[in-house]
Amino acid sequence: MRAVLFVIIVAVIVIIAAMATGFLNINQIRGVQAPQVSASGNGITAKGGQAPAFDIETGSVKVGTADAKVKVPSLVVEKPARNQAAAATNNAH
Repeated sequence: MRAVLFVIIVAVIVIIAAMATGFLNINQIRGVQAPQVSASGNGITAKGGQAPAFDIETGSVKVGTADAKVKVPSLVVEKPARNQAAAATNNAH
């Protein structure tokens, strides 16, 4: 039960954030009209009524590639000189 409540809260926060940033725009284009309910000896009947209609516009995200020049460092490996290699040997007795 707590997990469902948490998911609903997160969904509401995401919708509010999307509307605040302009990524989501919701406009009501048709209002609500309650049905006319009447009770008779045969039962209850409902006539008419109208559900609301909404116009929803969402933002778009475009993903693509672009050419760019990036400086990349180079790595050069050089062999040590002969006299440096001799100094590294161990001549212990």
